[in-house]
Amino acid sequence: MDEGLTIAEVAESTGLTAHTLRYYERAGLLDPPPRGMNGHRRYGRRDLDRIHLLTRLRSTGMPIAELRRYVELIRDGDATAGERRQVMIDHRAKVEEQIKQLTEDLALIDYKISIYTEVEEKHARVLSRDGSDEEEVA
Repeated sequence: MDEGLTIAEVAESTGLTAHTLRYYERAGLLDPPPRGMNGHRRYGRRDLDRIHLLTRLRSTGMPIAELRRYVELIRDGDATAGERRQVMIDHRAKVEEQIKQLTEDLALIDYKISIYTEVEEKHARVLSRDGSDEEEVA
């Protein structure tokens, strides 16, 4: 019996497509997984851990070229731990900046919601006071 997960099972469990998994392999982000007796890819725990890491880093905006560099450093072993740490420090700074920007964007959205809530409440008061709809707010 073949051990490991098929590409379809990995796609299902990670939310990635089989196409993306094959692309990650071609791009050098994943080591070619062993093949089962039928020639199909069989992914193990280590592959899944790498896919999880790649997915998380991509979701935070790390470019494929930087992912490739990082994976090459992993392949080069413990001697590159300092370089890998620096990649993570640099990326963390970028993510922190994204969070800062998103926090500012969220504050603007919250402000607009509060303005529209006030407009709706004012409009409701006007309607309840005289039953008309004479005031318009842009």
